[in-house]
Amino acid sequence: MNFKQLEAFQAVMLSGSTTAAAQRLGLSQSAVSRLLGQFEDSLGMVLFERKGGRLIATREAESLGQDADRLVELAQCFTRSSQQLRIAGFRRRLLRVVVSQTMALKIMPRVFERFALDHPDLALEVSTGSYDFAERAVLSREADLALALLPTRHAELYAEPCLETEAVCVLPCGHPLAALEVVTPADLDQIPMVLLGRQRAMREDIDMAFRRTRARPRIVAEVHSVAVACSFVAQGMGVSIVNALLASYCCDPAIVRRPFRPRIGYTLGFISLAQPEPDPLNAAFARCLIDTVTEQLQPEDLTARVG
Repeated sequence: MNFKQLEAFQAVMLSGSTTAAAQRLGLSQSAVSRLLGQFEDSLGMVLFERKGGRLIATREAESLGQDADRLVELAQCFTRSSQQLRIAGFRRRLLRVVVSQTMALKIMPRVFERFALDHPDLALEVSTGSYDFAERAVLSREADLALALLPTRHAELYAEPCLETEAVCVLPCGHPLAALEVVTPADLDQIPMVLLGRQRAMREDIDMAFRRTRARPRIVAEVHSVAVACSFVAQGMGVSIVNALLASYCCDPAIVRRPFRPRIGYTLGFISLAQPEPDPLNAAFARCLIDTVTEQLQPEDLTARVG
């Protein structure tokens, strides 16, 4: 038995399936199934009955569930303590935050500069990734706070909405569609496009908008951050549809932005593990980031609003 197997067992118990557990752990479904099988072999007992593609926890699994929760939590606390010592030592508080790559590049240096003035004993660890990655990092206690797309799918997470934004079309300067006041899916039929990767909430909504109008964009590249998408557009590789708030930080003179309709709106918020009393440091850091975002928004960025 090892920790990965124990973690897979706990994730399946909490989520009810290997597919959901895989999403929670950031693994493939086959990897979770393999870890679960190895865990059962090491214990010499059947923990789940396979019926019609579903996993039904046995009495043995139910009996071991609480012990598994405690062991995983202790291991996560050990990991956090070791990170605290490695990065911050004994006298400094470590705050681990997950944001998008674009926000990490464009706004986090200013946020930390301001926050450190009132919290000189703080050590900050910034990770970047998708909103799904952000949820997994908080759930696994690898992060204390994350900016994610709401609503979250996990009851264990506390979410505080803070930013409203929507999809916006980014085009190279001089592109024929730049003459339009608003861009629609029909305008993008057979147009070369650079889109964020599949399995993202925004991408699913964009694909749905195209299907409803039967428009067929010509996807030439898939990337994994708004900053990269805007860089590709600036090179004339195509047009893109991205988060308006994050696009507002990409100030390349080679690109222009136009509203995308039908409107695809999004609510962003800070997530952390639900607990009886919110952590004051998390709340203060979130407020500092929101204030910084507010100050940097330009009047023309009407599609990105602070809630």
